[in-house]
Amino acid sequence: MEEDFDREIKVVVLGNGGVGKTSMIRRFCKGIFTDEYKKTIGVDFLEKAQFVDALQEEVRFMLWDTAGQEEFDAITRTYYRGAGAAVIAFSTTDLESFKAVQGWKDKIIAECGDIAMCLVQNKVDLIDQAVVTPEEVEAMARQLGLKLYRTCVKENINVTEVFGYLAELHHKKLQKGELSQQPAAAAITAPPGSAAAAAAASSGPAQSQAQGGEQSSEAAPVREGPVTVNLQPSKVRTKGKKSLKDKLTACSVA
Repeated sequence: MEEDFDREIKVVVLGNGGVGKTSMIRRFCKGIFTDEYKKTIGVDFLEKAQFVDALQEEVRFMLWDTAGQEEFDAITRTYYRGAGAAVIAFSTTDLESFKAVQGWKDKIIAECGDIAMCLVQNKVDLIDQAVVTPEEVEAMARQLGLKLYRTCVKENINVTEVFGYLAELHHKKLQKGELSQQPAAAAITAPPGSAAAAAAASSGPAQSQAQGGEQSSEAAPVREGPVTVNLQPSKVRTKGKKSLKDKLTACSVA
């Protein structure tokens, strides 16, 4: 039986390629980590229900992993729509990813408005290879007006805390009337001929087979106009389990 949730949030995870966006989402949703890097093509999608202490309730996070490369920009920006929260991530060892965070914030505001956001400095375990100082990072967080989290996805440090904070901030913005409550799992329309539309068309039969359905022998009709993309999430229930690691603290900014 499908569970009902009073609270659900669509979260987009933004940042340059290679900063650890996919690893962060997989760590949060599946509890796994791999050193192997594979470039995200367009977008990926996972779902997780997590108990949030500050709200004293379970929240369903609909997590959208977006490609950081410029060639996918037209596709990924389509998927920002309807987001209630965003993670803007950069890597401790990648100066260009740090310089790009202002641009990522501008993009999400242009598409979604002033939604719940935070800045994430990932790969803090590689601090001896850092290309930015702690003072520079904290100054950037103050400039953007965002709370800063220093994370290590490999060691699972501060990952859960990032999403818990976003859920709390999203709730506060809703109460103040700064956000509209939108279904996090709403269908998204992709431009015809785009990679996202092609992926949706090719994944349909596979999803039906995975759910035990019979694949029709008839060819799918060719549609004119926009294509609606419905991605099926991977669900992970945590039953209120909390992170055991609390080695780093968030940097609050005014």
